[in-house]
Amino acid sequence: MNVVKEFRTRSFEDVCRALTDREEIALVDVREEEPHARGHPLFAANLPLSRLELDAPLRLPRPAVPIVVFDGGEGLAARAADRLAELGYTDVALLEGGLQGWREAGGELFRDVNVPSKAFGELVDSVRHTPSLSAQQVQALLDSEADVVVLDARRFDEFQAMNIPGSISVPGAELVLRARQIAPDPATRIIVNCAGRTRSIIGAQSLINAAVPNQVAALRNGTIGWTLAGQPLAHGSSRRFEGAIDDALRLAAADGARAVADRARVGRTSRDEARRWADEEVRTVYRFDVRTPEEYEAGHVPGFRSAPGGQLVQETDMFAPVRGARVILADNDGVRANMSASWLAQMNVEAYVVDGLTAADFAEKGAAPPARHAVAPPDADEIAPADLAALLQAPGTVVLDFTRSASYLKRHIPGAWFVIRSQLDDALRTLPDAKRYVVTCGSSLLARFVAPELAALTERPVQVLSGGTAAWIEAGLPVDAGGARMASPRIDRYQRPYEGTDNAREAMGAYLEWEHGLVAQLAHDGTHGFRVI
Repeated sequence: MNVVKEFRTRSFEDVCRALTDREEIALVDVREEEPHARGHPLFAANLPLSRLELDAPLRLPRPAVPIVVFDGGEGLAARAADRLAELGYTDVALLEGGLQGWREAGGELFRDVNVPSKAFGELVDSVRHTPSLSAQQVQALLDSEADVVVLDARRFDEFQAMNIPGSISVPGAELVLRARQIAPDPATRIIVNCAGRTRSIIGAQSLINAAVPNQVAALRNGTIGWTLAGQPLAHGSSRRFEGAIDDALRLAAADGARAVADRARVGRTSRDEARRWADEEVRTVYRFDVRTPEEYEAGHVPGFRSAPGGQLVQETDMFAPVRGARVILADNDGVRANMSASWLAQMNVEAYVVDGLTAADFAEKGAAPPARHAVAPPDADEIAPADLAALLQAPGTVVLDFTRSASYLKRHIPGAWFVIRSQLDDALRTLPDAKRYVVTCGSSLLARFVAPELAALTERPVQVLSGGTAAWIEAGLPVDAGGARMASPRIDRYQRPYEGTDNAREAMGAYLEWEHGLVAQLAHDGTHGFRVI
């Protein structure tokens, strides 16, 4: 793909100055997630070139936001800058020297994903000495039937995949709201766990900061530590928090959460002021509803997107990648927004909580609307699932699937080839000859952006599967699984050492060692501005 525009560059020193001065800046790594996880600057947000049209309008909501794009020397950055300009972004620059330039200038490189949050969690632990218990100590308490509850601060789907036997799913932002109801006796010990360390530390420290009267500890090293200790995990559990919160307990939680937010210097705003800030587009503004996804769909404040508080704090680089932006949080209980904002403020984010909301304000139902500056996909020649099924009975048609690799491996159209859009040129060299191509993805949205590029590269007819692979499955047509036809390497997904149940012990141990080293890396980096109350 030819680059049609020259872009200015911004130096390592200029980017660091913007970060330390809290100016707005989006430092964007346009590689796929796996190479991104191998090394990147602390506040680099991963927005792969292959999905820019879908992800940029949502994650970079202001067209005038200063964007600095880089890659690892693969030639993706210039293409991404050009595409961002086509999407309407007016302040796009390239990082001088790319990732290598950052390294040569003395910049610190961080491995893994969601690194700002993980590094901050380690800093909290080092400053506050958050109480923790080893896997063996927790097992001994459970074996002796001590008065103890284990609260799992991860998402519910993560909890279902594997959990400490007998534990309860209470995702991060719910902990302060619900702990007093789950453990009404102050003598009951509360243990908070996650897969590794961050959400255990932040969850336990949240309860301590909010003056929950129970003795609180984090499960040291989470389910990784539990596994390395040789202790069995449960699978498929469904035990989670439930029921309405008693008014007196909610008020106690709200008072504690507000006190923490005030200590962290969280800003206060109103529904109307938050809307005015977003409409003005003078600053980047993120508005998030930090309640559960179920509550959000049942009714939310118009203009607010769903970002459950625990995950928001865990994945700040995903939800709010623009450093220097305003982040505005809402809830209907006075607990979850204040607690989440208290952590964001300590992470050097300009965080606000909306005060004065009433039940009538949560008037919009269902999923969030498209991003304000979302780009309509190109028109495409579409083919229905049944017609594609008939077409595949004869040779000459090649199906290319641009969904995420995890979804492709799980199920795909028989004979379809997995391709990453940014790797399309290379993939075409390995694919069989085709008289025509049909492109698909989960929903057909990304495929519609790919279709004209594929047609230009191959000079062959290209059709888009109407409704994508989801429509094929809904039509009851057969599917295959596995990775027999991978035309692109599986670099779109970094294999996290703390997810799933088949991780190598060496990888889990190395991950914990890496987490312990993050505080030293923060000191070397010097751009974070984190503080711990």
